[in-house]
Amino acid sequence: MGMWIGIFIALFVLGSMMALKPSGIDQRLDKLRMSARRLQLNPKLIACPDWIRGKDDEHGRGMMAQYGLVLEGKKLPHARYQAVNGEWRATEGEGIPANFALDKVAIDLPPTIAPFAKGLLIKANSIVIYWEDIAYVRPATNPSYNTSAIEPDLIALKEQLHAWTMQMQH
Repeated sequence: MGMWIGIFIALFVLGSMMALKPSGIDQRLDKLRMSARRLQLNPKLIACPDWIRGKDDEHGRGMMAQYGLVLEGKKLPHARYQAVNGEWRATEGEGIPANFALDKVAIDLPPTIAPFAKGLLIKANSIVIYWEDIAYVRPATNPSYNTSAIEPDLIALKEQLHAWTMQMQH
């Protein structure tokens, strides 16, 4: 009887330890976000803004990742864009008139990121992209996921954010 109790306790402890280990997707997501931090892209997980189509293609539903880039010495107009059919489309907001500088501009991001881009917010000295970063690391939505591609993809994202800010200034 004592042996069965010992086995039960050992299995309970082992099961508890296994439950604490993050899943493979969580580990991939952590690697993606840590790489983004190193590149100064400032990732955050937030509630989906009400002007972006989130979970189940409904406005403002679910959680959304935002990767922001602070641009020292820049002064940008306040603007927001939604991703529609591979292009940015200008949207109005509460006290924010539509800015058409990037309207109908192609979402020129790496093919592993572009389908998950949902919105772009530009204000003062920052530019923020809203995207489903979890879809980037999930095998079902990104079967070509490769850990060695994370940094080049994020560098391309950062460069494209800079390019869009240059377009906004002209």
